[in-house]
Amino acid sequence: MCKQSIETITAQAGSHLDGNKAVALPLYFSSNYRHESLAEAKSFDPHQGYTYSRIATPNRSVLEQTMAKLEGGTAGFALSSGMAAIQLALSILKTGDQLISLNDLYGGDFRYFRYLHKHFGINFDQWDGQRISDLLQKITPRTKVIWLETPSNPTMKKLNIAKIAAAVHSKNTQILVIVDNTFYTPVYQRPLTEGADVVVHSATKYLSGHNDLLGGILVCKDRKLAKEYFEYYITTGDTLDSFDSWLLLRSLKTLTIRVKQHTKNAQAIVKYLKDEPRIDKVLYPGQGGMISFYVKDEADVTRLLDNVKIITFAESLGGVESLITIPYYQTHADVEIEQRQRLGITPKLLRLSVGLEAADDLIEDLKQALDS
Repeated sequence: MCKQSIETITAQAGSHLDGNKAVALPLYFSSNYRHESLAEAKSFDPHQGYTYSRIATPNRSVLEQTMAKLEGGTAGFALSSGMAAIQLALSILKTGDQLISLNDLYGGDFRYFRYLHKHFGINFDQWDGQRISDLLQKITPRTKVIWLETPSNPTMKKLNIAKIAAAVHSKNTQILVIVDNTFYTPVYQRPLTEGADVVVHSATKYLSGHNDLLGGILVCKDRKLAKEYFEYYITTGDTLDSFDSWLLLRSLKTLTIRVKQHTKNAQAIVKYLKDEPRIDKVLYPGQGGMISFYVKDEADVTRLLDNVKIITFAESLGGVESLITIPYYQTHADVEIEQRQRLGITPKLLRLSVGLEAADDLIEDLKQALDS
């Protein structure tokens, strides 16, 4: 069969995989599965069948296969949250190892990095995302992971994954380049095909797209690394349950069309915001549904957040409903104040996750809130 496009892979997620010929993959609630014989139990391969739901379920397995295909990897893992995916990704680190990350990431990443340093002696350094030569200078013999997020959260830095991965691997092929692909999804970006080793998602966001489940995804290229991750994965038990796996697989079917509409709406709102005299600066990577912007007057922050009617003042992102947050007090409250100031994460910065409502209605909502 010829190579399939992203549109086909998502639309066909779970199709043609049910033994009873159901068009839509059924939901399997069973927590365990019977063995036909002792001989079958003795030779059981957890990668090929089902025995206990922590190890594998039909719904989760199909989801993992679909995500591996979407991201161009060899193995996928569906987890109970985005943070669980991050924990799995970094489970390969040992005391004394070094992790270097971009300095602009989801705030929970930094909280976990500090936890690894305090409790497990993992060394942690940051890179500003500018010159790759500066990143290479930070690499030591103990460096094991380069952690990237692009576009970054919340200041929308865009990185050249291919150039960074090539430079890092030319210095040390054993270093893992890990990319958080939550904002762009495989529709706009496939880090593994650009040289990264591991990709993670908060599946709660665009992959799910409906603000109704919590989940995480990890996909990797190397089969040996996949085996190492699998042992940790089934031991800790941070696996995604069957129902949320089913929901997430169902959501993937509309991922491509949703993401493209998010982009269309966001581009219209960016145009409005750039012309709005009460907005100081707009940060937008060019595509996708995420916008960050600064208001000129801090009093307008209160007006916006207290008076939006269609847009919801809530954390998270990537859903069909538009959400607005203030990173300084919410998503990035765990980032040290000095770093927030350095990055420009101020009380005047707002982050807007543009949903699938009519763009004109969203613009009118922002206008009326500012006028309140």
